[in-house]
Amino acid sequence: MASADLGAAPGPRPVATANPLTRARVERLAARAVAGFSWVFGLQVIPEIIVQSRHLGTVYTVTVAAVLFASLAWLGVASIVGRTVRSAAITFCVGYLVALAFWDGGITDTTYFDDTRPWLWFLLTVATACAAIAMPFVWAAVYTILAPALYAVVLVLTSGAVAEKIAVLDALYAVIFASILLAIVTMLRQAATQVDVSQAAALERYEVAVRAHALEAERVEVDAIVHDSVLTTLLSAAHARTPEAMAIASSMARDALGHLDSSAPLANPGRSLDAIPVDRLRDRIISAARSFTVPFSIVPRATVDALIPVSVAEALYSATVQAMVNSAQHAGGVLVRRSLRVEATDGGGVVVVVSDDGSGFDIASIPPERLGLEVSIRERVALAGGEASIDSKPGRGTTVRLSWLPDDEADQQ
Repeated sequence: MASADLGAAPGPRPVATANPLTRARVERLAARAVAGFSWVFGLQVIPEIIVQSRHLGTVYTVTVAAVLFASLAWLGVASIVGRTVRSAAITFCVGYLVALAFWDGGITDTTYFDDTRPWLWFLLTVATACAAIAMPFVWAAVYTILAPALYAVVLVLTSGAVAEKIAVLDALYAVIFASILLAIVTMLRQAATQVDVSQAAALERYEVAVRAHALEAERVEVDAIVHDSVLTTLLSAAHARTPEAMAIASSMARDALGHLDSSAPLANPGRSLDAIPVDRLRDRIISAARSFTVPFSIVPRATVDALIPVSVAEALYSATVQAMVNSAQHAGGVLVRRSLRVEATDGGGVVVVVSDDGSGFDIASIPPERLGLEVSIRERVALAGGEASIDSKPGRGTTVRLSWLPDDEADQQ
């Protein structure tokens, strides 16, 4: 039968490990680790700020401390909720450079700092760590050199020539530490990206296998009907000599045509010998969503359910996976909100909605050779008798809505 069991598929399914090394997971763990150790360093520097504030201008001390610690607080919250991590880290990086640049102007007692490091020294590693998780590799590498170099210049200007050796050693230590951290983060990102690519390829291969399995099952079903029903009818008609025999052969022919019609969902979209509940399709789509490297929030299950043809369920599943693949690849990283809704309608149909608030795109600018939207989503759903709509604008996210209605309800609408 044509896909007699939606849950049964050829070959092994791509299985996500419990804790996969994915890009999203690496970014999340890196952000939380940097936020955690940043607060450890930040709390340790508070006593130094209090002591050195007597030798610095009040406006400078209050302003710089407020900006830096507010951005650290922002980073801590952002790393937990998984949003605006990059903005918070870049704010700290920029604020730190500005604080270094104006350090000399904020000093009121120059003699005090002849043999004392500025309290900004204790946050230098925090700034370079924030750059490693928030900036592209090239800019992070530039910051890794720029921030320690600027610190060394500030230390020499405020402490005199006697601090040159200390300034060079401090700057070298900061560069070495930041370089090692940047290298580790970069290697983890590259490894995680390879996992993402492999996982996406596995899903695509599985999708191709599902389609091939469905087509082969359909061919076997039609062959069986042709052999068992049509051939028997032809033999009966060939030997029919009496009106009664002809009437029986005519009745058998009508039954055979009915079987052929119901066994061809590609020729008659939305019709199939088998039907499954929408909840079963929903569970399968959710299982696929959980294997992605970016999270999809699942809209709670509706109270109603319905039976839909297996061929329709297969088409909706494949189109939904393609929509989720497009969102994972093009909408943005883990900070983008993605949602998934699968529910039955009161009229016995089904609606699937995949949406995100990511980068979006101009639908009119998509070239014809990009088959992900036209063939994998629109045509696939249309062949099953459904409809697919795609709403997207640059910077406004994307919403893909797939729907299928039984013939009676579709005719009424």
